[in-house]
Amino acid sequence: MTEPAEVAVRTLEDKDIPGIIKLQQESFPYMAKDGVVWKEHHLKSHIRIFPEGQFVAEFEGTIVGSASSLIVRLESEYAEHTYNQITGAGMFTTHNPKGDSLYGADVSTHPEMRRMGIASALYEARRQLAVRLNLRRIIAGGRLFNYCEHSKKMSAEEYARKVVAGELDDPVLSFQLKNGFRFVKILPNYMKDSRSLNYATFIEWKNPEYRQ
Repeated sequence: MTEPAEVAVRTLEDKDIPGIIKLQQESFPYMAKDGVVWKEHHLKSHIRIFPEGQFVAEFEGTIVGSASSLIVRLESEYAEHTYNQITGAGMFTTHNPKGDSLYGADVSTHPEMRRMGIASALYEARRQLAVRLNLRRIIAGGRLFNYCEHSKKMSAEEYARKVVAGELDDPVLSFQLKNGFRFVKILPNYMKDSRSLNYATFIEWKNPEYRQ
């Protein structure tokens, strides 16, 4: 991985919304076809409900990455959930200021700007936020981007375990593991995603500075 370029990370503002929508369509072409990307009303809701959890990465004045987050408290430590359930159908109406977990709802980087440290910078911004708010952990449902190429030979659980063991490489899960997250389990029927066949990984990063 190369060192981060001169990437500036800041919180999302209303003026950024058109740029984020364009970025989403370019970053997630498979999901854009299914309409599973942020729209204006989603992003406005995120800013209104939890502005400090929404990040933008800029490179030479152009938006090249973004990350969306909310705070939640699960009924049990690793409760199964779908994307719509945990994010309030993408509106973040499920945000709980008294929760204990920062939930990573989305990270996107421009396809022509990958391997420049942009996603790592966004992950670091999330970690700093979790520490500042004294949240116990960061959790997310991650895409199994290459699972569609292996689904006839193995289950989603087997695929994820092989990625964890280093026997397979997945552009999303492998990156998350390198950034300090651990794979917990598979979440079935998480969201409509032709690459992941609707599966997701439940991933977790525990805040080492958390104080009870």
